Amino acid sequence: MARRKNFLPRLIAGGTLVGLLAVLAYVCYLQFRTPQHQRNEGFRPLADGFYSHGIDVSHYQGDIDWDRLIKKSSVKISFVFCKATEGTSIVDQKWKVNYQELRKRNVPVGAYHYFKPKVDVAKQAQFFLKHYQPKQSDLPPVLDVEEESSSDIQLRNDVKQWMDIIQKKTGRQPIIYTNYHMFSTIFEPHFRDYTFWIANYSDRPERMQDERILYWQYTDQGMVPGIEEDVDLNMSKVRF
Repeated sequence: MARRKNFLPRLIAGGTLVGLLAVLAYVCYLQFRTPQHQRNEGFRPLADGFYSHGIDVSHYQGDIDWDRLIKKSSVKISFVFCKATEGTSIVDQKWKVNYQELRKRNVPVGAYHYFKPKVDVAKQAQFFLKHYQPKQSDLPPVLDVEEESSSDIQLRNDVKQWMDIIQKKTGRQPIIYTNYHMFSTIFEPHFRDYTFWIANYSDRPERMQDERILYWQYTDQGMVPGIEEDVDLNMSKVRF
């Protein structure tokens, strides 16, 4: 017991020292970190065949200062895709305000629906159109396909059904957003008459040579003026 009593003050002193060092480290971090608006935004030089820069956003980016973003970005933001809906019950919290603010500033804008496999396809399409009525000046609607289904065949059939419903209702053929792995293994050999937006976070522009790929999302860790959180950065083969 005596040895334990003698050890206690040393334990307290050690813990206090560790705490002080942690506080000192945090103060140094705050003092010397690069302010958000001065960080490297992460925009890459446009790859061969690409002509414009853009971003995509959802509620994860919080409240966006669109004027600051447009005026202070190191590159021209030529297009923005906004999340509108997911499944049959989720409307993105920032969908309406983001869409309206971009329309007011005449920035080319489009909407995407996050697809949920094993959820009624027709109801998902109807839910998307309930909350988004595309205008002719908008970018084409986008179907965000990130989750695999019970089989590749089932996923392809469901995706095509959603695309057909939207195209029939709007007169616009939607774009399929997916990652490079899903594109190359599930969609590439089959969806010859559709266009794609591919997420691939590596420096492999040769993967984007397929003429069906119109947009390349090359990072999800961009930092831009007017947005406090990380944001997806994209480049496009479309001339805006």
